[in-house]
Amino acid sequence: MACKTIYFFFFCFLFISIDSISSQRLSDTETDCSKRWIHIRRLPSRFNLDLLTNCSEYPLFDNFCPYLANHGLGPKTHNKSQSWYRSNPLLLELIFHRRMLEYPCLTSDPSQANAIYLPYYAAIDSLRYLYGPGVNNSMEHGLELYDYLQDNEGWIWSRNHGADHFLVMSRPALDFSQSVDVNPPIWGTSFLELPEFYNLTVLIVEGRAWPWQEQAVPYLTSFHPPSLGLLESWIKRVRASKRTTLLLFAGGGGVGSSPNIRRSIRNECENSSLSNSSDVYVNNGGGHDYSKMRKVCDIVDCSNGVCEHDPVRYMRPMLRATFCLQPPGDTPTRRSTFDGIIAGCIPVFFEEQSAKSQYGWHLPEEMYRDFAVFMPKEDIVFKGLRILDVLMGIPRDEVRRMRERVIELIPRVVYRKHGSSLDLRARKDAFDIAVEGALQRIHSRLKARAFDQ
Repeated sequence: MACKTIYFFFFCFLFISIDSISSQRLSDTETDCSKRWIHIRRLPSRFNLDLLTNCSEYPLFDNFCPYLANHGLGPKTHNKSQSWYRSNPLLLELIFHRRMLEYPCLTSDPSQANAIYLPYYAAIDSLRYLYGPGVNNSMEHGLELYDYLQDNEGWIWSRNHGADHFLVMSRPALDFSQSVDVNPPIWGTSFLELPEFYNLTVLIVEGRAWPWQEQAVPYLTSFHPPSLGLLESWIKRVRASKRTTLLLFAGGGGVGSSPNIRRSIRNECENSSLSNSSDVYVNNGGGHDYSKMRKVCDIVDCSNGVCEHDPVRYMRPMLRATFCLQPPGDTPTRRSTFDGIIAGCIPVFFEEQSAKSQYGWHLPEEMYRDFAVFMPKEDIVFKGLRILDVLMGIPRDEVRRMRERVIELIPRVVYRKHGSSLDLRARKDAFDIAVEGALQRIHSRLKARAFDQ
């Protein structure tokens, strides 16, 4: 595959040919591939790699050319870094594609596959509709792909009407769910509203509450360990970190006059007499004793995207914080949720759609009370509930247990680096759990279809 020149530097995929990988089936003693065979559908490069050549063409969005390095992980945070990169969340589709080429149960025969993976960079392709000249044709997003699937080896799609196919989308469903009947168009493309794709399984960073085919998977963070030793070394650091801040909010917004949860967070943090005091002793009845707390409340201002490619800016404060506030913004979910978990910071949610009803494969719903705190945003914005009062009332032993549960979740929400060591591959990461979930969902869907027929 030829390298493509992008902005003054060469970005060359070191993808091994899909056919050669597919032929390297592991023995049953190494991997049990029963009901796990996946065929990667061969698509023309206009549906994936060619889209990367437009990385600087959407000034209203961002120039993502610099973040194509290291197969989409982005440049390292510093030269000696082995696990930390300046990753762009938009490139989850690219990273997922690269990892699929290492999947141990690939088959070149689609008739033998339990699932078909479509390496279509849907979110990157959507930029021309969301920010480019094609905005008035946003209802056409995906139709070219559908036509190709019908016209080229159409039997692969038609045998189950797409119910055995899955793909990844690295933007929230809101960006792909504009009604096809809206005129003039408002925000978003209509990919998820096209009847042609109703049977498709979509792994997306934020799904809607009702469509069965959407399943949320973790946002891409900046931590991509290449070995088990480096993962365990980070976890050891997280566990030993001194939590000198009670609560932290890393984000933007909340500066206007209208009432909302981010505004309430800023007001409570800024108006607290404890916010900027040092060596403060806090004792709230039978709750947690915060002895010599340097900060009770801290804000890392991430307005205008200043934190997006600079993990040092927010990860260090998160390592020092006991609780990380995760309020909704334009949509319910946040990448910061997973940054906080990686830092061992107990998440505080204000909407169930922010995580509990989204990431059931990676953050089991029945475990939420063990690792997270929930406060309805309406109680804070309109009823005067103080976040500090709730968090200070949590007993010390319970806080310790919750943090330990959070630390146990770290491997589940990390996308490890491609080409990682064999010992790390033995631990399921966010990619492994997503693929396993997709296979199970497709199996259930096909079983139900067979029963109905």
